[in-house]
Amino acid sequence: MKRISLLELAHNIAGSYLKPGDIAVDATLGNGHDTLFLAQSVGVKGLVFGFDIQQRALIKSYQRLLEYDLQSRVKLCLASHADMRRHIPEQWHGRVRVAMFNLGYLPGADKTVITQIDSTLAALHEACALLAPVAAITVLAYPGHPGGELDAEQLAAWCQRLDKANFTSEEILSHHDKPGAPRLFVIRKQSDLL
Repeated sequence: MKRISLLELAHNIAGSYLKPGDIAVDATLGNGHDTLFLAQSVGVKGLVFGFDIQQRALIKSYQRLLEYDLQSRVKLCLASHADMRRHIPEQWHGRVRVAMFNLGYLPGADKTVITQIDSTLAALHEACALLAPVAAITVLAYPGHPGGELDAEQLAAWCQRLDKANFTSEEILSHHDKPGAPRLFVIRKQSDLL
């Protein structure tokens, strides 16, 4: 059986929740790989909101979207993911089907500019408030880089404090059995109000 990467697994999980016309969030644009995947998944009538604090990430993501003529499906925001609720119009609050996070640094850029756990936890709180009744959040964490181990520990603790009536969470380890190997956190919302 072919092993798949945690990024592929995150895409598979997110894709199982998305259908054409949905709203999605890429909380950490990076080089636009998740953004492209989400834009393809939500279709012509869907919308993706993408966030990053680095202009270079917005440029790289926009260029990737242009290659596939998907730029009209995405609103890119030069802003912290912790401020996503302020940048996503109220009409979409409670309708976000998937939010994806890919922590760490922007590949090919300054490796000292990394996601910060305080803003990431604030962003996860914001994302939870924006989710549709049935939705998912994926978070890829990389304990192998400076600050990454703290990210993974804090994420695990945050997941344990989620409202169990509405959320479940799981931590999936990489098939590379090393302490610094990537980890995927999956938070699923299944509102008890359904």
